[in-house]
Amino acid sequence: MRDVLSQIVRWWESGQTFGLATVVNTFRSAPRPPGASMAVLGEEAEGSVSGGCVEGAVYELAQEVVASGTPVLQRYGVSDDDAFSAGLTCGGILDVFVEPVSRETFPELGAVAGSVREREPVAVATVLSGPGVVGARRIVWPGRSSGSLGVARLDEAVDDDVRGMLAQGLTGVRRYGSHGERRLDELSIFVHSFAPPPRMLVFGAIDFAAAVARVGKFLGYHVVVCDARPVFATAKRFPDADEVIVKWPHDYLTSTTVDERTAICVLTHDPRFDVPLLEVALRTSAGYVGAMGSRRTHEDRLTRLREAGLEEAELKRLRSPIGLDLGARTPEETAVSIAAELIQLRWGGSGRPLTDGSGRIHGDGTQA
Repeated sequence: MRDVLSQIVRWWESGQTFGLATVVNTFRSAPRPPGASMAVLGEEAEGSVSGGCVEGAVYELAQEVVASGTPVLQRYGVSDDDAFSAGLTCGGILDVFVEPVSRETFPELGAVAGSVREREPVAVATVLSGPGVVGARRIVWPGRSSGSLGVARLDEAVDDDVRGMLAQGLTGVRRYGSHGERRLDELSIFVHSFAPPPRMLVFGAIDFAAAVARVGKFLGYHVVVCDARPVFATAKRFPDADEVIVKWPHDYLTSTTVDERTAICVLTHDPRFDVPLLEVALRTSAGYVGAMGSRRTHEDRLTRLREAGLEEAELKRLRSPIGLDLGARTPEETAVSIAAELIQLRWGGSGRPLTDGSGRIHGDGTQA
């Protein structure tokens, strides 16, 4: 929904009612993940739920939902008879929830949009099906909630679970009993998390870092470039970075927030910088720690880190030389290889050419 948020807020602020279609579940090789959205107002459409496969059918359904005022949960799957009918030619299956949205039906939308703009974590929990009121919402922040799913005990259970999902940036469907019983699955609730973007910390103000910052921004990271040398660590040299920090790398890493979604890219390949930096990095909860350098540099680095007291389990977390083996040479090609490794770790891909494999391309699961 981030892609269409600015447009739907304008429609919402103007007092209009529009249809909002959101992917809530996927199976097999679905082209868009849970949370992908398309908004429809009259003859206008913003966003996408399938990359083009079922957009026409969803557009028509959204028009009907706006006219009726009744939300609909619709499944779209493989089209056996006609590749251009309302089916997915990629062989996947999408569950799409289509609802009418206005100031009356979604009074908290302005607050949600404000939190997204301010990078404040927020999640929207919506009843999809079951004995509850379909379309009922609960807005959950780390320290407060708004709205109701209809039953106080259900609200309490959902608040607890949603905050856990929000902390990890997870979006997906949770199932409960009608009063919040976690052992039952009568009620389906879609949790759409709007966590702040994951952070990419790039250490070393070199030309490779500029390329890595560019591709990190493209992938949706909040990118920080850090180097101790003020003549090199400048906003002019790194226009794609959200922040450029002049500080000793290990000092900065010690003072900043790191979580499981953080990617740390060490591009200094200078023992004065990278050994004390990696000593800190490998003891954080960062989901990715990679370091640039040759295999000889890597072996020397491991020796120095062992001398600094790191255990073998900690050293195994280090991805060095950084990136996948794509034969990269230039800074831009190297940045692509690092991006490929990050994507592989996120979704569990093999890293092999797709043409050499068989079976479905995309795995199931929720989006971080």
